[in-house]
Amino acid sequence: MREVGREELLSLGAYEEIRAHFRARMIERKKRRRLSLGEHMTLIFENHDTVLFQVQEMLRTERITSEPEIAHELLTYNAMVPGANELFATLMIEYSDPDERHRALDALNDVEGKLVLHLGDARCAAEFQRLPGEEASRLPAVNYLRFRLPEDAAQSMKDASMDASLEVTHPHYQAEQALPKATRVELSADLDES
Repeated sequence: MREVGREELLSLGAYEEIRAHFRARMIERKKRRRLSLGEHMTLIFENHDTVLFQVQEMLRTERITSEPEIAHELLTYNAMVPGANELFATLMIEYSDPDERHRALDALNDVEGKLVLHLGDARCAAEFQRLPGEEASRLPAVNYLRFRLPEDAAQSMKDASMDASLEVTHPHYQAEQALPKATRVELSADLDES
């Protein structure tokens, strides 16, 4: 899948003119890319378009216009564009009570390797992409996950007869969720682009 290029980004003024329509379209699309995994975990699968939206929104929010700063945002967010036979997701761990959230994040620190995408017989464990400056002893509330799929598993995403689900099997958090048809269609299109 191609990364977001500088030539795709609109100036702040031009983006403001189309923002309402573009934002509404992306919110609708993200609904098909969002998956709840139990009560406290939500994943949003990223692709070129979601990254383009995030970059444009960041430039707008931060009023970024200098080329070095724009290049930095592109470099940062393009890391979320999946490569060949990959899926990339943002994982949000959500607890409304701050104390409960803190305890949960501490307890889930070793969740890597226990969050898995099942595609038919393939088992693809999420690789957590740790960011510079993150505490190694504590899981952040927002995480970035890369799923590397064997080629046959990537093809099975398109086969509705094959099971596709996400599962977390941690002593402090267990959940499983089948991928809905609309999500599978979105992710199949992503895999076709890679």
